[in-house]
Amino acid sequence: MIIYKDINTGDEVLSDVYKIKDVGNGLWEVDCAMVTVGGEDFKLEGANASAEGEDAEELDDGGKIQIINMVRDFKLQEFGKQSKKDYMAHAKDYMKAVVKKLKENGASEEEVKSFQTGAQAGVKKIIGNIDNYDVYAGESMDPTGMLILIDYREDGITPYATIWKHGLTEMKV
Repeated sequence: MIIYKDINTGDEVLSDVYKIKDVGNGLWEVDCAMVTVGGEDFKLEGANASAEGEDAEELDDGGKIQIINMVRDFKLQEFGKQSKKDYMAHAKDYMKAVVKKLKENGASEEEVKSFQTGAQAGVKKIIGNIDNYDVYAGESMDPTGMLILIDYREDGITPYATIWKHGLTEMKV
């Protein structure tokens, strides 16, 4: 299995168990799913309910919530909606940091140029749909990290994430 980490922060943000599609301009789309979590009621056999405090109040709705599997699996943190201006400011700093990391990691000049050219078109695509995205950051919430953008397919219920492929490093486990 391959775990993908944010090149700037080291936060784990993706793995190869997800369906990843290269959509060009340095962007990947990652198919996600909604999952239900919570509401588990674990009881040990032979345990004394009154000693464990289990005879107190029960959860009224079972404590279940719906969450995007990628958000849950990688402990992504909600970053809040972004305006075009806010995203552009972040993208400018983020792209500079990615270029620096690519060079530090021995990327060829051709690869760096390819990233820079594709990133310009990728940012334009994102800005055109910025109001549709729910924005997440890695677990550390480091401001130098990648913003993971989540939107929904045409059916309105199937989530997918948009990620900068050059902003990731691979770790085989």
